[in-house]
Amino acid sequence: MVLDLVVIGTAITLGPLHNSAFILMLSSRRGVRLGLAFLLSWLANLIAVIAVVVLLTGGQPPARHSAPSTAATDAKLAIGLVLVLYSAYRHRRPPRPHSPPRWTARIDDMSSVTAAGLAWVFQPWALVGAGAATAVDADLSTLGAWLALTGYCLLATLSLIAMELYVVWAPEVANARLNALRTWLEQHQEQLIVTLSLLLGLWLTARSIAELIA
Repeated sequence: MVLDLVVIGTAITLGPLHNSAFILMLSSRRGVRLGLAFLLSWLANLIAVIAVVVLLTGGQPPARHSAPSTAATDAKLAIGLVLVLYSAYRHRRPPRPHSPPRWTARIDDMSSVTAAGLAWVFQPWALVGAGAATAVDADLSTLGAWLALTGYCLLATLSLIAMELYVVWAPEVANARLNALRTWLEQHQEQLIVTLSLLLGLWLTARSIAELIA
């Protein structure tokens, strides 16, 4: 479980779409406040999903090869296959010009509530679902499980935390470097999405098949 959560959390935190959006918010007039609202909403979403899983399982992992355990593994397998197919689709799709989203035109007047709502929009739900299906195996009677789930949520938010703190500590330098990073992310967005989707999809597929036949 721990290794799967590390892989999924890393894939989430490296996603180019939410990182680009977050950098745009940080460069706005009230960047630190908007960034904090986005970050906290993002983290709250991850925690809420894990909390629902814990409530459903009672903090005890289902017996191996039981119906709940098999359902969780099947869900991870389905997500893995979808990610592989999605990466193939994005790879074959003709290049398209990237126009700025409509919300960027009003970013300087954006409220913290809107920024918080955008965190839910940019959340990679397929990956969050994979994390939830993995968390089914958490045994909350052990400290290790609590640390694993906490680490997963923080790892999936790590890029946002790092950028938020960078802007707070060194705003002028941070804004220049983060805007350069945003430009790079936009230029390589398709390659990053294809690569992350393919690698995580293959990982989830292989791990799920191994669990089903073990």
